[in-house]
Amino acid sequence: MNDKIITLKHLIDSSDNIVFFGGAGVSTESGIPDFRSVDGLYNQEYDYPPEVMLSYSFFMDYPKEFFRFYKNKLICASAKPNHAHKTLAKLEKAGKLKAVITQNIDGLHQIAGSQNVIEIHSSIYRNYCMKCKVSHNYETLKKPDIPTCQCGGIIRPDVVLYEESLCDDLLTKAINYIKKSDMLIVGGTSLSVYPAASLVYYYQGSKLVLINNSKTTFDKRANIIIRESIGEVLKAVMS
Repeated sequence: MNDKIITLKHLIDSSDNIVFFGGAGVSTESGIPDFRSVDGLYNQEYDYPPEVMLSYSFFMDYPKEFFRFYKNKLICASAKPNHAHKTLAKLEKAGKLKAVITQNIDGLHQIAGSQNVIEIHSSIYRNYCMKCKVSHNYETLKKPDIPTCQCGGIIRPDVVLYEESLCDDLLTKAINYIKKSDMLIVGGTSLSVYPAASLVYYYQGSKLVLINNSKTTFDKRANIIIRESIGEVLKAVMS
């Protein structure tokens, strides 16, 4: 166990109001591709860039292409929680971790056992009919081409698409948890997507930990920076 992980372990042991803020890198170790890494979706070949295909206007104009991409790349039903998800659930059960704030939509934190998860981009498990507003589970999206409701309306994922705003209530909730926290662990995110990245500004303590494979714009603010696998790091602090 290296010195930084030992220090991280001591900080966790001395804290009782921890908040975790995570991004795509938390789930890549479960086999879910991210958008910006070397093997991510931005570096694969498509007719349109991912940020275009996952935009509201593209969804409305080309729903068939949107769903083909969404179902192929964003619904990873076979993915399982990794050490990061499992460790965070253990920390919550121990009473130390008060909230997980995630940019991911895969639901792996809940599958691992976390209870208080704030999904600021929502979840693949929530979908609704745009016409009658009836809720549908994600199994409905497995229908060929464009999934439709019994009323004839298109069923859309209740996830935040490009060109759409984040939910104000969820952002406020996330901000309140971060403001009250005595320790903020940020993992698996480049902190380059706003307004989500701006949440880090609300942390007022002296235990800001960044666990990410690459540099972030918040590195100068961090008390500890660890450039290792987030799953292995979090597993080590609980060993």
